[in-house]
Amino acid sequence: MILEGFQAGLSWVTILKKREAFREAFDGFDPAVIAKYDEEKLSSFMKNEKIIRNRLKIAACVANARAFLKVQQEFGNFDTYIWSFTNGIAMDPKWESSQNVPTESELSRTISKDLKKRGFRFVGPTIIYSYLGAIGVINDHLIQCEFR
Repeated sequence: MILEGFQAGLSWVTILKKREAFREAFDGFDPAVIAKYDEEKLSSFMKNEKIIRNRLKIAACVANARAFLKVQQEFGNFDTYIWSFTNGIAMDPKWESSQNVPTESELSRTISKDLKKRGFRFVGPTIIYSYLGAIGVINDHLIQCEFR
C-alpha cells in the first residue's frame, strides 16, 4: 500500500522505477519497523533523492503502518480484514474494453471510508481500487488479456 500512496498524482512508471529504493528506504516495507519511525527518520527521507520526497506521503506511511498493526491485532491479519468486505470472494467483472474499467468502485469507496476511520491516510477510493487489483481482490484484466 506504500507504493499506491506515493503514486497519487504521479505515473506508475515513476513509482515502479523507484520501487527498490522505496523498499530499501522503508525497511523492506515492514510495518512493525515503519510504525516506530521518529521525526529524525522522517527528516532523513527528505534527503533521499532515490525516493519521492513528499513529506505528507512519508508521514502517511508511518500513520498507515501504525493503523495496519491495529487492524492486524483486531482481525488476526490484514488479509482477513480486506477479504471481509467481499466475504472472501474475488470480484471479476470480466471487462471487454478498457473504456469500461473504472478507477474506483462501491467496494473501494467502502474500504477507503473504513480505512480512513481507522487512521489510514492517502487511501482514497482510486488508490484502494488500484490496491485491490494489485492484491487480487478485483480482477480488472480484460477478458482477452493473457494475464487473466
